[in-house]
Amino acid sequence: MNIFRNTILGPKISESLSSVLPVTGIVLLLMATIVPVPPAMLLSFLLGAVLLIVGMGLFTLGAETAMTPMGQYVGSKITKSRKLWIIILVSLFVGTMITVSEPDLQVLAEQISSIPSAVLIWSVAIGVGLLLVVAMLRIIFKIRLKYLLLGLYVALFILAIFVPKDFLAVAFDSGGVTTGPMTVPFIMALGVGVASIRSDDGGGDSFGLVALCSVGPIMAVMLLGIFYNADAEAATDYTMPLANTSREIISLFLEHIPDFAKEVAVAVGPIVIFFLIFRAISGGLGQKGLGKILIGVIYTYVGLVMFLTGVNVGFMPVGNYLGHELASADFRWIIVPLGMIMGYFIVSAEPAVHVLTKQVEDVTSGAVPGKALSLTLSIGVAASIGIAMVRVLTGISLMWIIVPGYAIALALSFVVPDIFTSIAFDSGGVASGPMTATFLLPFAVGACTAVGGNVVEDAFGLVALVAMTPLIAIQILGLVYKIKANKANKLHEESVADTVGETEVIELETAVDEDIIDL
Repeated sequence: MNIFRNTILGPKISESLSSVLPVTGIVLLLMATIVPVPPAMLLSFLLGAVLLIVGMGLFTLGAETAMTPMGQYVGSKITKSRKLWIIILVSLFVGTMITVSEPDLQVLAEQISSIPSAVLIWSVAIGVGLLLVVAMLRIIFKIRLKYLLLGLYVALFILAIFVPKDFLAVAFDSGGVTTGPMTVPFIMALGVGVASIRSDDGGGDSFGLVALCSVGPIMAVMLLGIFYNADAEAATDYTMPLANTSREIISLFLEHIPDFAKEVAVAVGPIVIFFLIFRAISGGLGQKGLGKILIGVIYTYVGLVMFLTGVNVGFMPVGNYLGHELASADFRWIIVPLGMIMGYFIVSAEPAVHVLTKQVEDVTSGAVPGKALSLTLSIGVAASIGIAMVRVLTGISLMWIIVPGYAIALALSFVVPDIFTSIAFDSGGVASGPMTATFLLPFAVGACTAVGGNVVEDAFGLVALVAMTPLIAIQILGLVYKIKANKANKLHEESVADTVGETEVIELETAVDEDIIDL
């Protein structure tokens, strides 16, 4: 085991294990007690979990080895050119293409039957590209994030008035799934690269990119809902093909690999080709650096294929089945605490969360501890899953929760330090990671089907809630830090004043003593 941990893949597999195992353990416990499942479904779930763990580990290693260096290199080079049109074009292209390869988005698109997957994916991707341009310009022109977010969200909720009800939940979910393990390392590195060449200390402004890029997809899907003449309908058929033996189940997985291999090649290929061309034009990284990046791309590709295969064949059918069976029982309320427990453990080890917490510690020089940030995120996400399950059981409109939630988050942004606002809105995007879209959303869909609710309006929106609650939770953490900092400063000032006072007394006594001696 120690030998494995010392390999380059070992730590990443450990991270993905800690992300997948809690949910796997809860599911196996449910299967053994409350909701028995057919043996074929159990075996398929276990194989899917193995593919998910290994695939997520490879994918995270690839994102760290390839996507982060690529993002930093491109960000630094386009800004050093000092040509605004280059920054705009490259940001638009990179934001669009990196989003197309995001696994969470592909999973969500497959669950909407009435809109072709390609239409939804490219609409969302263009939305990310446009807002990434806005994010880059914000860093360059030093625009404060909270004013930009306030304007964007006001425009967003005005636009929501004209959007069909069945598109609203899908639109807000789209904002959550686009900022996952593929997009976050790249665009955050892009922001660091751009901020690093500013004359002042622009490190804090590198945060907020994920927040802004989450708004673009929501607007894009809302516009799609207005102009695309179709009702949003969920693809609720998660049933597994019949398989009676272990050989048939393994064959079922193998049959899907070529399809996902082709999808991933189409998704990842353009961004890699762009980088190679951009590198050749801009001067290059050296053969050693290029070789490491290309190896990282291979890790990313293989990991993404394994991840999507495990998700679609093994995890999603089981999540849907469990949600349906639990909500059909007399104790259907149990989906609320169960969802909260799964939400708490899932976000604590999301790969994108680790990327964010590391960069937060680096930029703030440890002033914001990663553990405090992770714990706050876990509590926030647990609350959001609980609210989502209550929505499934009661049919409460998403807008009754989203509008007050964002209003509170935006109001807090004018009270807490700016760095916490940027971190909070970035956290909202990264918290809604792979396990949310691949297991918890199908779980909610199954439960909603069992209670006879409207799947698109009541089950969808779960990802949006997961993306919203961290905005409030992290800013409350920032408020606590601000209060503590103010108290510490006050105590320091009082201590300094006391020291100064004591010095003055000593100097006065010394002067009196000297006068007496002179006399």
